[in-house]
Amino acid sequence: MRLLTHNMLSSNIKGVTKGFPLKIEVEKVVEKQVEINHDFLRNIFPKIDWEAFSDAARTMGYVELPEQAPDPSVLESDLDFLTKFHHALLELHLEEGALVCPETGRKFPVNKGIPNMLLHEDEV
Repeated sequence: MRLLTHNMLSSNIKGVTKGFPLKIEVEKVVEKQVEINHDFLRNIFPKIDWEAFSDAARTMGYVELPEQAPDPSVLESDLDFLTKFHHALLELHLEEGALVCPETGRKFPVNKGIPNMLLHEDEV
């Protein structure tokens, strides 16, 4: 599971009001090379919750991102930042582990890179 995916997921358990961001429990992280697309990165940047994204990257062992969201102008001039952003967003994959609801502590397993977000009957 890419951090791009993680940044879009939340817990939909009945009664949960703070289901984002899901915490990550890491068992195995893999890196998969992906061709960089500067236009995609510039377009997705405003849609990313930066605090959740940078915290998730650190949880997965990647500490090269700033904690605070940089000014969007950096996307036009700083290739080093774009490369780091690209790597964290698209090349780091949570292969095995869990996503944890911040409110209830419910764990959603991640197996072979696929998060299982199915709810139990009493959670719907």
